[in-house]
Amino acid sequence: MDDAPETLDALAAHAHDTSVVVIGGGIGGLVAALECAKIGLRVTVVEASDRLGGALWTAKVGGLAVDLGAEGYATRGGAVRRLVDELGLTDAVTAPDARAEWIAGLPDGSAPLPAGTVRGIPENPWDESVRRLIGWRGTWRAYLDRLRPPLTIGQERSLGRLVRTRMGDAVLDRLVAPLSLGAFSIHPDDVDVEAVAPGLSSALTRTGSLAGGVAQLRADCREEGEGAEGFEGIDGGMSRLIDALRSRLAELGARVVLNARVSEIEPRADGRWSVVLDAGSPAGFAVESGAVQRDPLDAGGSGAGAETAGSDDPAAVPLEPADALIIATGAAETVRLVRAAVPSLEPLPVTELEVVTLVVSSRELTARPARTAVYPVPGNAVAASVTDTTARWPWVRRASGEDEHVLKVTFGGPDAPPATLSLDDAAAAELAVAAASALLEVPLDPARVRGSSRARYEQPLPVSAIGHREVVDAVRSAIHAVPGLAVVGAAVAGTGIAQVVPDARAEAERVRRRALWPSAEPGE
Repeated sequence: MDDAPETLDALAAHAHDTSVVVIGGGIGGLVAALECAKIGLRVTVVEASDRLGGALWTAKVGGLAVDLGAEGYATRGGAVRRLVDELGLTDAVTAPDARAEWIAGLPDGSAPLPAGTVRGIPENPWDESVRRLIGWRGTWRAYLDRLRPPLTIGQERSLGRLVRTRMGDAVLDRLVAPLSLGAFSIHPDDVDVEAVAPGLSSALTRTGSLAGGVAQLRADCREEGEGAEGFEGIDGGMSRLIDALRSRLAELGARVVLNARVSEIEPRADGRWSVVLDAGSPAGFAVESGAVQRDPLDAGGSGAGAETAGSDDPAAVPLEPADALIIATGAAETVRLVRAAVPSLEPLPVTELEVVTLVVSSRELTARPARTAVYPVPGNAVAASVTDTTARWPWVRRASGEDEHVLKVTFGGPDAPPATLSLDDAAAAELAVAAASALLEVPLDPARVRGSSRARYEQPLPVSAIGHREVVDAVRSAIHAVPGLAVVGAAVAGTGIAQVVPDARAEAERVRRRALWPSAEPGE
């Protein structure tokens, strides 16, 4: 039997009377806010900076629109693509060119990452493309993998230890570690085999060797049609996704408050939450308004289209007590805020990174075979990686001038603070030019750098980190025990938009259900 109209009307009225505050305007916070606003909950998003998007940030550098943070998303699971379609951006979806990843810091110069690998582990160490990287001694050592007794499934959880014991140090140091550290900012010793390469352990046991397991895994992927890269972006930059989310939230009546840092959250006696704003928040607050239309890139991100309230007093935009609170901030800020309700919460591990984006003209680089990313052998470079966005994304290449390249140089890694940390912006850009020149093996002229930008990130551990799931489960369990409180974002979901979006939707659904049916699930 259908619910009576008066029951549905009462439910809709209850939703309208329910207030949700989302702290943090990154992709996780905005998706959670959208899911709550869809059913009529009163939603306010509070963002400490002057723009939305967090790690999704498109800005103009040297006159070009450039993604300073995430350039795209993994298609696995389909959650991000469904969001993109829902927001009307289907026609803007674009695929990158094929990866052309290289390893630098080898005895005989840089070399391309061999094709027949899984996370850098080769299926055939005798292949010339592999032998060139690991040398004859490394090849013979890797061959011993075929002669060693097979492992029982799950016997070795660490990717680094598995590779080291089966194939030796050369494969680990010159193939696996550069990719793991350069692309994911985690040492292979700390990577969970099953999380990063599902099925590899069981394939190793079946075939009797790690190389055989890699070959089996690659064959299975080809049979299942999983050979494609599975990555997409948005023509014009990922901030278009943030802009679309912001517009949809405005249509649904949600409010966005910028330049407002939350100093603390306080549980109230009536079961609701007080959100205390930092009195030092600069220049009042910016309130989302569909009436103001400006080029978001001219403002350096998705804070454009906002108005500023005419007061420096934090009370200019008062926040009403919240029935539910969703925290979507970085790891350190999340722990700081949540400790008001969960005092025992331990710090969440992060890796400090700095990314310097350069727009540089180089005929020599254009003439070289494309290198979408170069990762150094550990200990052989000041930078963790350099990526050529122009070589990777056709839409960036179309917008670029002749011989113009957008390079992103990443500094920092596990237990290695960024070399740029104490430098001013000019010195950081100078170091980035030198580091990119060394990794790309092309001398870049500092005088031909049209523009640069610098961004600092505290990157949470990827989901492939050993123990990540156990830590997150414990954190979530403690938070779920507190009525009206939820946490979303990369700090708990893991890095990557494909991790954050479905997690935010799931948490928002939990918040919605508890807000509308506090004592029972629907239908009970």
